[in-house]
Amino acid sequence: MKAFRVLLLFLFLSGCTSPQSYIDYDEQVNFSAIRSYNIIPELKSGLSELDQERLIRSLEAGFREEGLALDSNPDILVNVYSEEFQQQSGNSLGIGIGGTGRNVGVGISGGIPLGGPETFLSLTFDIIDAEQNELIWQAVVESRFDKNASPEKRQVAFDRMVAKALEDFPPK
Repeated sequence: MKAFRVLLLFLFLSGCTSPQSYIDYDEQVNFSAIRSYNIIPELKSGLSELDQERLIRSLEAGFREEGLALDSNPDILVNVYSEEFQQQSGNSLGIGIGGTGRNVGVGISGGIPLGGPETFLSLTFDIIDAEQNELIWQAVVESRFDKNASPEKRQVAFDRMVAKALEDFPPK
């Protein structure tokens, strides 16, 4: 019975998806010289005003954790834009019919999708050299997003997405 509970817990945890990230950067940039940042003026992330404020709080906490200071004359500028998309749930119910006779086999099967489409949020983080106005680092993070979540759960979602984006910043 204990093994069944452990298996059930494993299946539950594996069903929870963590954010996926894709990162690219300019190999010629000396990232160790970066000490300060700022969000670009008039950020237009495509999020609601409340969600954008949550995102900015997450960014400030993430950069503070990386040892960077918010500055009016920064080394880098940060731009973020979002895209919301839907994907059909990967869960389906399989049904099959088969039969054999005289060394001949015939089978028909199909899948019935369970649940509706899931909403995902894609955030693209651009880090721009403030002096040269050039893109030096970019991360795209995709995660399931519940538009009906409470404000606290939304903040947690943004915290996770920003943490995933910044986990490899600065590049080693």
